[in-house]
Amino acid sequence: MNALNMARTAYSNTTAPIRTPRGTEYEVFARISHQLKQTSQNKKTDFPAFVRALNHNRRLWTLLASDVADKDNALPKELRAQIFYLAEFTIQHTSKVLTGNANEEPLLDINRSIMRGLQGEGSAT
Repeated sequence: MNALNMARTAYSNTTAPIRTPRGTEYEVFARISHQLKQTSQNKKTDFPAFVRALNHNRRLWTLLASDVADKDNALPKELRAQIFYLAEFTIQHTSKVLTGNANEEPLLDINRSIMRGLQGEGSAT
């Protein structure tokens, strides 16, 4: 690549928007929720894809639980406790979904609630 082309690309618009941490968190929840919703519609014919989506959701919530359990986390203590409780519920409910003793809708509801909060529509801001 010559210097002129390098200069053009260095100052051109990027295709990826700059995101805030909240925006990044929202995007992760949206992507995983979409994957879970899509695979749940075909779980009878492609159960492995559904299991992968459930696993991605569980990993997200495990990461969140770990983050809010950290004493250096800046969120208010009450909010941290609520997020930790939701993570515990999500992890336990996922096990029930995998054994066929529950459905995935509560997991999607929780994710949607968190997404609303991240957008400033809920009280979890």
